[in-house]
Amino acid sequence: MEFSRRDTLALGLGAAALTVLPFQVNAAAEDAIAAFTGGADVAEGGVNLTAPEIAENGNTVPVSVEAAGASEILLLATGNPTPGVATFKFGELAGSQSASTRIRLAGTQDVVAIAKMADGSFAKAASTVKVTIGGCGG
Repeated sequence: MEFSRRDTLALGLGAAALTVLPFQVNAAAEDAIAAFTGGADVAEGGVNLTAPEIAENGNTVPVSVEAAGASEILLLATGNPTPGVATFKFGELAGSQSASTRIRLAGTQDVVAIAKMADGSFAKAASTVKVTIGGCGG
C-alpha cells in the first residue's frame, strides 16, 4: 500500500484533530460552568451527587443530586458533545432541593453538579462514570 503526500498530510491532520477534540469538549463544559456561575469561585462539597461507578449502557444512566439550601442546580456531562444536561430550579416553597433523572452519556466521563446556594455562593460535586456502551451514537 502506497501513500501519496496528500494521503500522509490528510492522516496527519486527522490525528491532530483527534488530539484537540477532547480539549474542545472540556472547554464547552468550562464555558457552561462560567456562564452559570458568572465567573464566581466554586467550592467543593455541599452537593451530594449520586451516579453509578460503572454504567452498562450509556443510553440511560440514573443520576440524582441534592444540595440543601440551593436555589438552582446545574448538571453537566463533560464528555458529551453538548455538556449541559439539566438545570433544576427550586422555589422558596420547595420541600427539598433534590432531583433525579436518567441521562445519556457518550462514553466514560465526569458528571458534574454545580449548585447555586440561596446566599449566592456556588458548590460543586463530580463523579466519574465508566460507560461500557456509549449512548450518543457510540
